[in-house]
Order: sequence, then C-alpha cells, then structure tokens
Amino acid sequence: MKLLRWPLRLTVLGFFGGCWLFAGIYLYLSPNLPDVETLRDVRLQTPMRVYTRDGDLIGQFGEQKRNPLTYDQIPQQFVQALLAAEDDGFFSHGGIDFGGLLRAVSELVLTGQKGSGGSTLTMQVARNYFLTLDRTFMRKFNEILLAIEIERRLSKEEIFELYVNRVFLGHRSYGFEAASQVYYGKGIGELNLAQHAMLAGIPKSPSRNNPISGPEAGKDRRNWILRRMLTLGYIDQVAYDNAVPMPVVATQHGARITLEAQYAAEMARRQMVDRYGMSAYNEGYSVYTTLDGDLQQVASAAVVDGLITYDSRHGYRGPEKQLLESELAPNAPLPLKDWLATLTDTPVIAGLEPAVVTAVDDTGISVLLSNSKQARVEWEDGLRQARPYISEDRMGSAPAVPADVVALGDLVRVKLTEDGTWRFAQVPDAQAALVSLNPNNGAIVSLVGGIGFEKSKFNRATQAQRQPGSNLKPFLYSAALDAGFTAASIINDAPIVMQDRSLEGVWRPENDSGKFFGPTRLRWALTKSRNLVSIRLLQQLGIRRFINYADQLGFDTEDFAPDLSLALGTHAMNPLEIAGAYAILANGGYRVEPFLIERIDNLAGEQVFVARPPTVCRDCEDNSVSTVVGGDDGEELSMEEILSAKEDALPAPERVMDERVNFIVNSILQDVIKEGTGRRALVLKRDDLSGKTGTTNGPMDAWFSGYNPDVVTTTWVGFDNYTPLGRREFGGTAALPIWINYMREALAGLPESPRRLPPGVSYVRIDPDTGLLATSDQRNAIFEYFRNEHLPEEGEGDGAGPKGTDDLIQEIF
Repeated sequence: MKLLRWPLRLTVLGFFGGCWLFAGIYLYLSPNLPDVETLRDVRLQTPMRVYTRDGDLIGQFGEQKRNPLTYDQIPQQFVQALLAAEDDGFFSHGGIDFGGLLRAVSELVLTGQKGSGGSTLTMQVARNYFLTLDRTFMRKFNEILLAIEIERRLSKEEIFELYVNRVFLGHRSYGFEAASQVYYGKGIGELNLAQHAMLAGIPKSPSRNNPISGPEAGKDRRNWILRRMLTLGYIDQVAYDNAVPMPVVATQHGARITLEAQYAAEMARRQMVDRYGMSAYNEGYSVYTTLDGDLQQVASAAVVDGLITYDSRHGYRGPEKQLLESELAPNAPLPLKDWLATLTDTPVIAGLEPAVVTAVDDTGISVLLSNSKQARVEWEDGLRQARPYISEDRMGSAPAVPADVVALGDLVRVKLTEDGTWRFAQVPDAQAALVSLNPNNGAIVSLVGGIGFEKSKFNRATQAQRQPGSNLKPFLYSAALDAGFTAASIINDAPIVMQDRSLEGVWRPENDSGKFFGPTRLRWALTKSRNLVSIRLLQQLGIRRFINYADQLGFDTEDFAPDLSLALGTHAMNPLEIAGAYAILANGGYRVEPFLIERIDNLAGEQVFVARPPTVCRDCEDNSVSTVVGGDDGEELSMEEILSAKEDALPAPERVMDERVNFIVNSILQDVIKEGTGRRALVLKRDDLSGKTGTTNGPMDAWFSGYNPDVVTTTWVGFDNYTPLGRREFGGTAALPIWINYMREALAGLPESPRRLPPGVSYVRIDPDTGLLATSDQRNAIFEYFRNEHLPEEGEGDGAGPKGTDDLIQEIF
C-alpha cells in the first residue's frame, strides 16, 4: 500500500505544481495581453470597390482580396468541412483542446519534430489577430491565455466569423469568400462539397495546398477532409463517393466585374487616393459613381463600332505577329502548344479575340483560339473586304483569294457575331473618347477613354490634350454676342494673309472647303463653320476680351496663346473640358463642374460622403431654391420647415452666360444640325438637338459635341501619335456617328425639351444679305433673334457689328 501512495502523491503534487506554474505564468503574462474586446471592432483590410450608380461593380482596388462574411452567410456544409479540417470540437470546448495539446507535446518529445500542433480555431484567431508566427513556448502560452479570454468575451459564432474572414489562403486572398472568388469565380455559397473541402484544406499550407499552385497536394488534403467529414457524420457515404473523384478545376479569377468601365474606375481610384491616401485601398470603401450602367455599355459599344467602321475605310494593315520563324517541312506538325502560349498572353481587345491562322484554302481560313478550339472564317466574312492599307488616303486592290490576306502562322483578330459565325477583323490603331454629362449638375453619365483598357490605360477623355478646332467656335460667338454683335452681323468671308509674330511669320488660313463666300451673317458662318469669318470676328472682338470671356466660362486660359489662331481652336484641351463647357450651352448659361463620385460608403455601410453639386433648377425663379411655399399636401410650411428645406436643397450654380446670348447661340447650334455640318444627326428625328463639329489641320482630330437640355455628349477621334486621319475624315464623318449611336439610346424615352424664349429677346424679319431690317414687301426676308437693345435698324450701316466697332482687319491680297 505504501508503494502505491508515492505515485499518487507524485501525481497530485504534479497536478498542483502544474496549476501553480500555470497560475504564475498567467499572473506574469496577463498584464501584457492585448484587450480582447477590440476584436468586436476589428477592421479587416478590405479592398475598395467602385460601382455605377445602379450598383454594377466596375473596379476593385486593394492589396488584399477580402470579402467579409457574417456567420449566417456561411454555408453549413462549409462550416462542417472547416471543423473537420481544423477543430471538430470547436463548438464544445472552451477555447483549449487539452488532449490535442498533450498529443502535440508528446509528438515533439518523442520525435523531436512538430506534429499536429493542437491549436483550436480560437487559438488561431488569437494568433492571427494579436500575435506573431514565432514558434516559441512564450507565444504559445500567450495564445492559450488569449484563447480563454476570447471564449469568455465572444460567442462561438463571432469567433468563427473572425477566423473565416482573416486567414490567408494564397494568391493575395484573405478569408474564404475572397478565396472562393479567386479560385472559382463565384461565392462560397455556390460551391459544391468537393470545393468546400478543398478550401477548408488550404490553411494548413496556403502556398502548397491551394488548388492553383498545388492541385495534387490540395486534392490529397481535400480527400482527407472528406474522410473526416464521413467519419464525423457530417456527410453520408453517397456524398463522399460522389465528391472524391471530382477533378480539381480551379483557375485564377479577378474581381467579379459586372460592367466594363475601367477608365472611369481608374478615375475614381485616383480621386479616392487623393481624398484618403493609401488607406483608401484597405478600409473597405464602396464608391458609387454617377455612371449609368446601361448608358456606359452603350457608350463603349458606340466607341468600338465607330472606330472599327473608321478603320474599315482605310484597309488591312497585316497580322499583329507572324509566329512561324521558318517555313514548315512537308507534313510537319504545327507548333500549337507554342501558339497557345502566345494567345494566352495576348489580351482580348474590344471583343476582338486573338487567333492564329492554322489553315488557308480557297473558301476561307481556320484559326486557333486561346481556348484551344479551332474556328472557321469564311471568305465573305471580312476576308474579301480586307484591302491592304497603303496610307491614310490609299488602299491597295481588293484581294482575290484568302491567301492574298493572310498566311499560316499569322496572329490575327476575329470577332464572334450574333449569329454565331466568326468574322475577320483587326484592332484599330485610331483611338476615340466619349464623355456624357448631365448638364444640370455636371454628373458624368458615361465615360470611355479609348477602344480598350487592355490596349492602353491612357484615358483620352481626361488626359489627352488635343486641339478642339471648330468645337471651340460656339464660345467665341457667345463672347461676340455678349459684346454686342448679333447673329445677323455681317463679316466678310474672303482670303486673308497676316503677318503675326506669335504665329511665326505669314499666316494664310482657309475654310475646310478651300472656297470663300463673301459677306456672311454670323449665324450662317457658325452653321457652316467658316474659318475666315471666325478669325475676323475674333480680331474685331479683341483677343484679350475673348480670353477673359473664356475664363469666365471656366476654361483654363492660363496657357491660351494670345493670337488669332484661337478662333480655330488651336489651344489643346481634353474631351471632359469640352463637355463641361457645352453643359453651359445646354443648361441655359450656368457653370457646373463635372464630377464622378456620387457617394462613398464605409465598410459598415454608412455614408461618409455624398456629393452636393450646384444644380440648375429649371422650374425655380432665377434658379433659386428659396421659393419653398408648401408641402406635398399643399399645406403651408412652418418657418422651421422652410429653413430645413433650404438646408437640404442643393446649391445653385453660378450664371456665367447671359440667358439671351445662350438662347441665340443654342438656336444657331440647332441650325448646325438642321442645315450645317451636323446634318447626319437628323437621323435621330428630334427638334431639340444642338451641336458642333470640329476638325483640325491634317485632319488630325475629329470632334462632335452636342446636347439637348437633358444630356450633353462630346466625342473625339484621332491617333495618339498625331498622324492624320485621312483627307476625307472630318468631325461629321468620324466623330458624329459615335455621338449619334450613343445619343439614340441616351435620349430614348425622353420627351423633347424645346427652349422657352427668354425675356428681352425679339424675333425680327431681316434681309439675309445685309442683316438689316427687311422691308414689308421683301420676299426673301428671314427671321432672326435679337436682344432688344441690339435690334437692327433700317439703314444702320454695313451690319458688321455693334455701333462704334472699328474694323481692324488688315488684309494683304
């Protein structure tokens, strides 16, 4: 009996000794432990997401890919897979699995190597959130103590959430929802049992067990977890037998972008970094832009179709690459594996897929696609029309057979049509931009910065500084009307040669047509975009006066060259600036600032920013927001309610253009579409459209800016390297078709909005040849709008401008 007492005494002493040791360690370490309560307010590094105003995801930015889930959002099948993999006693233990710890210690003592580890999910949460990964006994004690404290403060569901959303799972994904998106391109709730088990096996070794970097190791781990699930009764034999043979089919996926608008998404990213610094990338902000998702798609399609149409008028430039280094020997196999590698590295641009020619015959060609499939392109599907490009003004003879167009090994482009056939194509070298605004507040409705973000990340809508040409003329004419000229003022359209030091010598400007038309009314000169009239108008108005007026409208005039070439739009600007200026013409004369971000929500869904742009109120007296007189039910509002309504109302924008000048210029720009360079827009069959073409020397830039009171849109076409577009390419042929295709949808369903005649404007019969009052019996008289203080008088003079204007024209014939 005495012999039996000693082991019992030793056991008791060891137990109490261990308790005292543990208590001592606790007293020593506990003052330095972090506050577990902070886990309730933990802020996971979550990427910034950018959306359209209707909720389509257009961009995701951040170092760590993360999509936090609540416990209720986690599928029960995945919960069971993770428990089987990591801690099947999680919901029953108090944070510590003593049996597992003793097993881990015994393995370490017996083998000298770390074995099963013995960590519970709670201990892993303690380590992931508070501790380092150093393998020391002190860290392990801290981990145990923290786990106990976590279990005291948080529910099991809260602890499980913290683990699921924080753990690293390879390929920059943190948390299982993000990993599900990265590896399978869908949410964790959409995965099957085998995929759940695969994900549950990754934490043990993220770089080795993930299904992309280590599919075999990941599959072994997956099948072990499935056996554990069967043993624990989580699944039955049938589910196990169905899941084990499933192949590993994971591929890397990016963010689930639901709408292509990368140029706008990148603009939003830059603005967020300017606002929040680098924290913008990991604070989980949701950025809602002003983009209309449907119209953004229309805009992208309009730009692509417009560029492809332009490109087809100038010929086929040849393959992007020739992948056959030398002629193949007879019956030699094609290097399809090498070609597939090249195709994989070649991006799809604007729906034009890369393909390698694998066969050429008399009726068409066969091509290899990046998905390893072969496709057929028939002779009539683009090959027959592929005349060779010689220059922007010349094409070669039409091909007679497919071999005249392509050769074996050519890397070309093909496009899948709506009827399921493949069409031969090429990526245009020319570029384009489109900006569409709400003219009443400046909200960017759609924005396209080029044919494809994959081809070039340069945003031509905001970064390309190009000469606007005649697109700037409406603002010169507005300045002239403001100074006292009228739409009936006569200026001579005749040759002019000028000595101008700022223009480096002799300058001989011409009209686009090369013709001269003599004395011309300003209305007709702007309608027909007469260059010489615009130059003479600027000279009579005064260059400084025009620059000051342009500055008032919001143009950045600091670098305006003070010479007469300004009349022809030689100062470079970007399409967004031009669209913002045209918004003034569209909204009745108010300056609005284009903006993209409508609101910003934080990770908790709280609004941290809401845009409050100055907004034109068409129905308010003097665009004021102060005429609040009654509620929705017609009851008179109290003073407190009126003051509250005023605080909530959007501020009014600044008027920068006289309402009457705005009305008259708008009526001229309506004539541009009815009778001038914008006649193609008549196809839209609306009477409330106004606009102006623009074409620069070369021609190198083609523009069209147009609007109605609800939408203003600017389109531009040109080459990044400033090469000519071709002698038959103008704003009306290259840019206007893009504008038409977009505005057809942008205006669909919107009623026409005719302009109201503002006070102080009269509609007067005039002689079209002199701009003077017509006689009562004059048959060719026309009507014209005038400000009341500038009405024409019979016998007033030559009608060249306001009374007292000196003719400063210096001509050398």
